[in-house]
Amino acid sequence: MVEDRTIGGRTFAAVNYTLLAVIALVTVLPFIHVVAGSFTTNAELAAKKFVLIPTVWSWEAYRFIFSTNTIFRAMGVSIGITAAGTLFSMLVTSLMAYGLSRKDLDGRRLLMFLVVFTMLFNGGLIPTFLVVKNLGLVDSYAALILPSTITAFNMIILRNFFQNIPEGLEESAKIDGASDFGILFRIVLPLSMPAIATISLFYAVTYWNTYLSAILYLNDSAMWPIQVLLRQIVVLASGMDYSSTLDSAVPPPDQSVKMAVIVVATLPILLVYPFLQKHFAKGALIGSIKG
Repeated sequence: MVEDRTIGGRTFAAVNYTLLAVIALVTVLPFIHVVAGSFTTNAELAAKKFVLIPTVWSWEAYRFIFSTNTIFRAMGVSIGITAAGTLFSMLVTSLMAYGLSRKDLDGRRLLMFLVVFTMLFNGGLIPTFLVVKNLGLVDSYAALILPSTITAFNMIILRNFFQNIPEGLEESAKIDGASDFGILFRIVLPLSMPAIATISLFYAVTYWNTYLSAILYLNDSAMWPIQVLLRQIVVLASGMDYSSTLDSAVPPPDQSVKMAVIVVATLPILLVYPFLQKHFAKGALIGSIKG
């Protein structure tokens, strides 16, 4: 490819790079401010509206957050819910997506219509709560997993990806005596790792950010996931008494603790993303362009 050395080409490249740099800066700066603010004293946060590098580094916010074992218990709950929920959701989603990707499935169009219908209409909050309550799932972690087991959007993306796999592979496996489950787990899923990684990330983020469901279905504060507990920490740092849910002898540093809470809630899921990044764009793109 011949390099474009014309004035117009160089101008376009300069404007393009400048615009992308500005957009990247606008995107990254707020997060840098939050991280820096979590290590800043309240006095500096009150004096400055925007902090990128603290004048005096302070660990008081994190000392307050981690001053009790409650947060480690809540972190363990969130990790468990995220891991178990993601595995279960991927199993159910894969089974349904593979079935609907088969052209010889009777009633496939009707089933797809019902799936798409749920994307437009749903029972709402109160009917969902009544179903969970009548099933006896209140005060159990199943209440945080089962209602979110499968989403139509994720299933459709995975189904479309499965449809891109050559039919000759499945036919060859059938000739060799492979069952439908054998074809799915030995051929289809290994060839669909970009889509699997993408959908797994979607589900993991959903389970990690579980908040409203925990508020509705968990009455025991000892069962709360990290998102709910961090909300209580923010309320405590604002001056309200929540000592029953967070037994801490360390006085809250107010503003900086709010930023530290954001860092603690966001960092774990950010650490997972780099391992799935190479599959993310490919999985989402291929799974969404073919119907």
